[in-house]
Amino acid sequence: MKFCKTLFLFFIFIHLSAQKKPVETVYFDFDKFDLTEKQTDVITKFIKTIDTSKIESVQIYGYCDDRGNDEYNFRLSNNRVNTIQKLLIENGFNQSKIIILEGKGRVIIKPDTVENLHETRSQNRRVDLIAVKKNSFGKGIHTSFKNRLKVGDKIYLDNILFDLGSSKLTNNSKKELDKIAKILEQKKTLEFEIRGHVCCTPEIYSDGIDKVTKERRLSWNRAKTVFIYLMDRKISKSRMTYQGCGNKYPLGKGDNLDRRVEFVITKV
Repeated sequence: MKFCKTLFLFFIFIHLSAQKKPVETVYFDFDKFDLTEKQTDVITKFIKTIDTSKIESVQIYGYCDDRGNDEYNFRLSNNRVNTIQKLLIENGFNQSKIIILEGKGRVIIKPDTVENLHETRSQNRRVDLIAVKKNSFGKGIHTSFKNRLKVGDKIYLDNILFDLGSSKLTNNSKKELDKIAKILEQKKTLEFEIRGHVCCTPEIYSDGIDKVTKERRLSWNRAKTVFIYLMDRKISKSRMTYQGCGNKYPLGKGDNLDRRVEFVITKV
C-alpha cells in the first residue's frame, strides 16, 4: 500500500512539474460549475493583484474528480472554465489576454492508493489559471513578427495551437495567421521555416498520428497546413519551407502548448 501511494504521488509530481505553476486555483463544489461568494472573491482578488502589463497571456484549464463518465466530465470541466472566463471579463479583465480555454475532464485516481480520497477528489474539482510572463521565452525567441528579427530567431505564438491528434487549423489559429500574412506582405524580404510539433507521444515514436490521415506524420501535417494557409493568403512559397519536429522539443509548459507550430527566421 505504501509503495502504491508513493508511486501515485511520484506520477502526480511528474505531471505537475511539466506544467507552468498556476497563479490562481478555484475549487468547485461537487458536480457544480457555478461559483459561491467565496469562490467569486478568489477571482476578483486575482484580477486586482495581477499586473496584466507584465504578462503575455493567461491560460485557463478545468478539471473534475474521477466520478462520472468521460463525456459528462469533459462538459462539466468546460463549463467550469467558461464560468471563470465570464467572471474575468465581467470584472474588466482583458479578454485578448486569455488565449487557452480547455476543460480536461476528470483526473483519474485509484481509490485504493489514496488515504484521504474525499480531500483528493475535492482538490481535483478545480480550475487553474496560468500566467505566461512577457519575454519569458528566452533570448532570440519572440512572440510577434513585428519585432526586429535576425536570422535564427524563433517566433512562438500562443494562438497557433492544434487539437489533440489534429492538423486542422482552429478559428483562433486562422485569425492569427491572417494577421501574420498582413505583416509578411509588408516585410517582403523576410523568409522563414515553419516547424510543427506534437505532444503526448511515447518516446519510442518520433511523431504523432494524424487522426484524419492515420499516418504518423502529425507534426509535418501541422507545418504543411500552415504553409498552405499562408500560400492561400498570397505569401510566396519561395519564402517558406516547412518540417515536422515530432515530440523532440517540448516546452515544458503543458501538453496544449506542445501542439504548436513555430517560425524560424532564415533570411531578413
